[in-house]
This record gives sequence, structure tokens and C-alpha cells, in this order.
Amino acid sequence: MVQGEIPEHALAAVYEPMINLILQGSKSMTVGEKTLEYDPATYFIMSVDLPAVGAVHPASTGEPYLAVSLTLDLGIIATLLCDTTDAATGRGEPSTQTEAFNVAAVTPELMDAWVRMLRLMERPGEIPALAPAYEREILYRVLQGPHGCMLRQLATPDSALARISSAIQRIRSDYAKPLRIAALAEQVAMSESAFHRHFKSATALSPLQYQKQLRLLQARQILATRGTSVTAAALDVGYESPTQFTREYARAFGLPPSQDAARMVASRRG
Repeated sequence: MVQGEIPEHALAAVYEPMINLILQGSKSMTVGEKTLEYDPATYFIMSVDLPAVGAVHPASTGEPYLAVSLTLDLGIIATLLCDTTDAATGRGEPSTQTEAFNVAAVTPELMDAWVRMLRLMERPGEIPALAPAYEREILYRVLQGPHGCMLRQLATPDSALARISSAIQRIRSDYAKPLRIAALAEQVAMSESAFHRHFKSATALSPLQYQKQLRLLQARQILATRGTSVTAAALDVGYESPTQFTREYARAFGLPPSQDAARMVASRRG
């Protein structure tokens, strides 16, 4: 659960697959050049790891921002697909979509499942028995929604989205190394052109842009926590030119690396 005012620069991160529901206020999420706005009438779904920048806003009545998130569990999703009929979850419907994040309207059934999950905070002794059932129901309701195909594809190993997710994990583990598109495409059994197309459709970023965002975010963390030099941070994440690193960093975060690191340290102390 996240509540209250959060500096925008603090919401730049690699977000893991999740469902995000806002209870008060509103939020925007920017991935690449795509920005999505959502509020308590909608929920945000992300089915692969994505570098994103979030911005939160209080409610029009002045109430602080308040939201909850549920990390996607592929094991539960796969079990749901096995335990339900095709008609119940849309399984079997043809889909060429590889989009990996979007916003959808909250239905009464989905909200009811969330409310029951949140009420467990008042009865912690019931969490072990009931939380798994409510989590399963939340995922079931999302599977029934307009973006349920994201979950279905992610839980289907040979789908385009599952293959892109596999490539993303490789990029994340080797982000500081040179990116070899041909090798990645071969790893996930796609042609280079199909790999580029599906990757951009899923993430709103090219593979190289994705890697660059990972490098910049990792460098930012290094600068804020280790107190290392800008040049050392740049080299540590795979940049060969500290000048290029500084330029791209300032474009991404609004300040040169040293100034941004000072701002983050001051924010934590404050």
C-alpha cells in the first residue's frame, strides 16, 4: 500500500508485473513515450518488468493519494486457466496483441474482491486462510476484463508476450553488456523483425531504449547509495562515454547526475 505525497523523481523505477488500484487521488505512469492516467474508477495492469516513471496526485477533495498493488503470480494465473472454462476467462480467443500495460475500468465484482482483501488488514489472523482465495478472485476478475489477454499470454509459454518477457529477463540480467539483438531474437525463437515489433508493442520501447533505461535507473541507484563518482557509475552500468551518460541522464531525470544524486540524498534525510 502506498499513501501520501511522493516526489515524482522517487517513482522512476523498474516496475514488476502488477495490478495497481487507486483508492484516493490519481496517478500517471509513463513508459517510453506512452503515458496512462488512472484514478479510483480504473485500475492499471502491467504484465512484464518495465522501466517507468510515475506521478501521483491528491484527490480533488484534498485527500492524499492512496493505492494498493498486487504482484502477478504466474502460478495462480496458470492454475486459473486450467480450472476454468474457456468462456469464463476468454481462453482460446485469438489475439495477436502483445501490449504489456494498460488501464481498464474497475467492475463491481473486482472492487468487491479488493475490499474483502483489504479488510483482512483489520483481521490479520484470517490472512493465511482467506488472502489466497481473494488474490485468486482478483486475478480471475482481471482475466475476465478487457486486458485479460495479457495474463493469458503471459501464462502461455509459447505466446509472443511470454517470449518477450523471457527476453526482458535476459536484458535485465545482462544490462551492462552490449545488447545483441540477433542472439536475443534467436533465444526466443523469433525473427529479428518480429522481435523488434513485438518488443515495441509490449513495452513502448525498443530493446536498446529498454536497456538504456535500465542502465540509467541502475546508475541512479548507485549514485544515491554508494557515493561513487559520475564517471565510475557510468562505466559500472555499461556506458563507454561519461559525457553521453551525463547527457542522457539529465534528459531522463531532469538534472545532471551529481545534482540529482544530491537531491535524492537530501530527500531521504528530510
